[in-house]
Amino acid sequence: MEVTRPITNCQICKNINSFTVLENVTKEQFSKYAYLGHPLLVRSGCKNWTALNVFDFDFFKQLYNTTKGAYQSVEEECQFFPFRTTFLSLQEVFNMSESRAKMTSKDEETWYIGWSNCNPDISSVLRQHYSKPQFLPDDSELSAIDWIFMGYQGTGASMHLDYVRRPSWQAQIKGSKTWYLLPPPECEDVCTPMNITVHRGDIILIDTNQWYHTTVIEGNEMSVTLGSEYD
Repeated sequence: MEVTRPITNCQICKNINSFTVLENVTKEQFSKYAYLGHPLLVRSGCKNWTALNVFDFDFFKQLYNTTKGAYQSVEEECQFFPFRTTFLSLQEVFNMSESRAKMTSKDEETWYIGWSNCNPDISSVLRQHYSKPQFLPDDSELSAIDWIFMGYQGTGASMHLDYVRRPSWQAQIKGSKTWYLLPPPECEDVCTPMNITVHRGDIILIDTNQWYHTTVIEGNEMSVTLGSEYD
């Protein structure tokens, strides 16, 4: 996939050496940046979502344990990312011991995982607690797939590109996460690496098809991130 990826238009990062940070942004203000490919951070972009107080390990565990076919849909239709763990499935994640799930003992091995959800019953529950970010254009559609990333201190995903259809946003529901970006090789002479830390309630927007990226979970609190694509 790397060999056959399209050459990046380096305008996405030329003369850009840091994230554009927006606060209290309106649709009109955001529209100036929405499709440029510049890395964006919207401070407190999801501050009104009930997800901030609801989404955690126990919530997802109960939801998947009580929704018929939920685990099967992840295995057969969606994706599971074990990242730096030995978990083989999402069900195995939710079967881990309480002490490891909450990292209440220093002897427990840290963990970080992710998965995509394309089960409509799960989506209907998740979307009671979040909605399309209010600053996205009116004609922007919310993807049918939800992305969830969850875990503890240390490296999350290693440096990589995504191969998804559209630019994406990720909302930091709990904890803090630092994103590190590298431009593609063909743009290294005009673009620079950059990083930014995302805190609870913030939304980060990156064209992850164009920017190489890795993440690091900060502090001792569990990080929970919810994401989707937009067009």
